Amino acid sequence: MPTVNPPRGMRDFLPADKARRERVLSVIRERYRAHGFDEIETPVMEEYGRLHAGIGGDNEKLAYNVLARGLDADGIRAAADDPAALTDLGLRYDLTVPLARFYASHRAELPSVFRAIQIAPVWRAERPQKGRYRQFVQCDIDIIGDATARAEAELMTASLDALDALGLTGGSVRINDRRVLDAMLAAFGFAESERPGVLITIDKLDKLGPVGVVAELRERGASTEAADAFASFLQRSPEEDGRFDAEGIRARLPEGVPDEVVAHLVGIGQAVRTARGDAAAPLVFDPFLVRGMGYYTGTIFELAHPSVSYSLGGGGRYDGMIGRFLGTDVPAVGFSLGFERLVDLLTDDAAQGTGAVVLVHDRDVPLPELLAAKARLVAGGARVRLEQRPKNVKAMLERAAADGYTGFVSLRAGEDVSSLETRPLAP
Repeated sequence: MPTVNPPRGMRDFLPADKARRERVLSVIRERYRAHGFDEIETPVMEEYGRLHAGIGGDNEKLAYNVLARGLDADGIRAAADDPAALTDLGLRYDLTVPLARFYASHRAELPSVFRAIQIAPVWRAERPQKGRYRQFVQCDIDIIGDATARAEAELMTASLDALDALGLTGGSVRINDRRVLDAMLAAFGFAESERPGVLITIDKLDKLGPVGVVAELRERGASTEAADAFASFLQRSPEEDGRFDAEGIRARLPEGVPDEVVAHLVGIGQAVRTARGDAAAPLVFDPFLVRGMGYYTGTIFELAHPSVSYSLGGGGRYDGMIGRFLGTDVPAVGFSLGFERLVDLLTDDAAQGTGAVVLVHDRDVPLPELLAAKARLVAGGARVRLEQRPKNVKAMLERAAADGYTGFVSLRAGEDVSSLETRPLAP
């Protein structure tokens, strides 16, 4: 017999949980729209070849693939060793690959600089564990067609604004650039062929520490001279004064990083600082921020908040992806909020809705009177649930409060609906 539980790594949401999630989404969506982004929607499935085109990084290995229609048992056996022949579609594992395909399809109908919102579920065949699901919601904003620092600055300003609107003030953005990483590895002496593996190890710096990272590099067979140069660099202690300017960034880098890359980062910081009116831009340069997606070509960043040790979102520039579909490179950069982490982090008060009332009525209230009372409350802006008065009113109201309702109205037969009083539910 099949179980009544959802598939592993996927979840049901009770009404109160769903309402809470939708309230958080509405805040994010409203702030993003206020910054000039327009919402789009793409199918939940894309062609197998597109999802496995080598641009999705390790996520491609986690894609759920859909068996091609029309295959009989013999056809399935013949194609068993060739996933591309066995499947023709797959569930999207992120929203960036679908966006690139969307833009390539609709470029003539879109503005030259297109600001997109995508808020939708994605699927990955993860190993389920706390905080990691097989189905989860991504909240993405992307700017396509702008190669300047303005695009990154707009994304960061909008995302920090959304965080503020959710009550999570004090957020900051850790930022780096893949060109910085490449120049650093070249300066240390790592061969180009070994750099992808070196980056995988450097990405573990927060977990393993400098000693552990250098040890793993040696275990992986990295160049001895390059590993020694990297170890010496990690032993430096540049002054941490929080400056996000050319001098402050250069102080944390070896020689050889191109001036235009540093200037690009500085331009982002100046724009974000001006937009937010802060004395110091909430940006932190992190020369060892890697982010694992293989399609990043330039700036990369992660959203941080002092209340947690993990990131609340991130993104980067992926100028080469759309060219895979269009034949012409188009600059693009995106930012994704970690929606599931945000929902878990917010307090009940921060995510609580208002104006939801329970209309508690006696059994003998005539239907026209009951619906007239409900219509009056709805017209006044309330969300209304009808509840026939039970023996245990207190338990019913406690359940309503747990479901996100904030008040209740009592109605008896023959009562003047214009005199109904909404009373608050006890917290």
